[in-house]
Amino acid sequence: MSEQDKNVKLSDNERLKRESNFLRGTIEQDLKDEITGGFTADNFQLIRFHGMYQQDDRDIRGERAKQKLEPLHNVMLRARMPGGIIKPEQWLAIDKFADEKTSYGSIRLTTRQTFQFHGVLKPNIKGMHQMLDSVGIDSIATAGDVNRNVLCTTNPVESELHQEAYDWATKISEHLLPKTKAYAEIWLNGEKAETTEEPILGSNYLPRKFKTTVTIPPNNEVDVHANDLNFVAIADNGKLVGFNVLVGGGLAMTHGDTATYPRKADDFGFIPLEDTLKIAEHVVSVQRDWGNRSNRKNAKTKYTLDRVGVDVFKAEVEKRSGVTFAPSRPFEFTHRGDRIGWVEGIDGKHHLTLFIQSGRILDYPDKPLKTGCRKIAEIHQGDMRMTANQNLIIAGVPADQKAVIEEIARSHGLIDDKDSQQRKNSMACVSLPTCPLAMAEAERYLPSLVEKTEALLAKHGIPDDSIIMRVVGCPNGCGRAMLAEAGLVGKGPGKYNVYLGGNLEGTRIPKLYLENVGEDVYLDAFDKLIGQWAKERNDGECFGDFVIRKGIVAEVKVSVTDFHA
Repeated sequence: MSEQDKNVKLSDNERLKRESNFLRGTIEQDLKDEITGGFTADNFQLIRFHGMYQQDDRDIRGERAKQKLEPLHNVMLRARMPGGIIKPEQWLAIDKFADEKTSYGSIRLTTRQTFQFHGVLKPNIKGMHQMLDSVGIDSIATAGDVNRNVLCTTNPVESELHQEAYDWATKISEHLLPKTKAYAEIWLNGEKAETTEEPILGSNYLPRKFKTTVTIPPNNEVDVHANDLNFVAIADNGKLVGFNVLVGGGLAMTHGDTATYPRKADDFGFIPLEDTLKIAEHVVSVQRDWGNRSNRKNAKTKYTLDRVGVDVFKAEVEKRSGVTFAPSRPFEFTHRGDRIGWVEGIDGKHHLTLFIQSGRILDYPDKPLKTGCRKIAEIHQGDMRMTANQNLIIAGVPADQKAVIEEIARSHGLIDDKDSQQRKNSMACVSLPTCPLAMAEAERYLPSLVEKTEALLAKHGIPDDSIIMRVVGCPNGCGRAMLAEAGLVGKGPGKYNVYLGGNLEGTRIPKLYLENVGEDVYLDAFDKLIGQWAKERNDGECFGDFVIRKGIVAEVKVSVTDFHA
């Protein structure tokens, strides 16, 4: 079944991985090249395995070209933080680096439950990795054809269950990491060590990126159907006893290519805790061996499942692992948003979830968010948790520290009572000016889109209601628009495809409603649809369910047959 065994031409990424000497390439030589601010040839791709993407400021690209200068090359780094937990002392270190060594000065919380630095110039890259290492952080395998940062439901209320789930997220992350010492050699001046094999990932690593989560129902904040492999926690009397394993989710697609589509994950069944790492390893190994290595657009796990069949893939995992899946245990997702504000855990500690629009932590003229987070980190005694919805939790606050934490948060704009439910339920990817794949604005456009949507809700008499709305600059899935009730996917400058029909639980793929349209067209459509929803909805019926029930868009039940139909 292996793509390597077939008489097909492999993609060039397979060559560069094979020839990379286990992800080393000539990155060290490139670092010393002062003629260019970027990485050349294969190294442009290889640095992704070390957690970085080469980018440039697209706002000034044209002006630099006129001056006969190369683009202002820099890198974006994504840290590896399984479960999104970061200690206050670590936060202070990344805050200082963002201030002193990045072009944008911000910390960006991402939908991968970690943080990103944007705008790190070549002379500062090695120092960045060494700074992170000094506080116990790395960026190994947060990009590239590997298992990426493992997400975990934050769930601050049930602290004991969350701790168990978080521990498994960390174990899975460590188990599936590349074994090559290339990262330490290149960035941390580590001792050279020959690499002879990658026992789990293979010498050519995976056919495509691979994403894993650990989630605790009923909250689906990690959006399991956006991920290749998901461990859904099953508890008995508050103690974790095992996981239901969901495989084959993914949201990326390509405009105009009907062979690509977003897809929900399939439930393989239940496993006890002791089999977790074996199942994780062998879902990865089957995808490693069976995934498409000739066409990267069809290389993700979701396409492997549809090509070989879910039952065939599952049987191979059972064969390799020696584990037989038991029938799935009952579970239900009821929501996927973060509980903004204070909640109290069963341990008596208090947890404050801060809403951070688009995850961008920066000092704005009227909202010095970054300074506020720093001041909290300077006195906080617990931990901080980045969520998959781009928000930040100040976790484990004792009762006698609540008032001072809240005062700092309010005085720095980290708590704003004027934030509507619509704003809290809207999300965007980074997009322009840094992402090289962006076709349209997303993060910079979101505030305006939210304001106009709020106005429409108010116009139709439902100002306190909201729609899960996500806007992304391209169809690669970063902002999870393909699990939104209303998703805008960039098609060109100021133009979007509009998808409708996701649900509150995050268990349904939306369907195309408008193609390649500007704001005047889709806002007019939203005006009519919100008005209809306000008048004709059933009691408690969300917008996504409404548009399906009324036949405004057809329900996507099986993506391979329904999504493009």
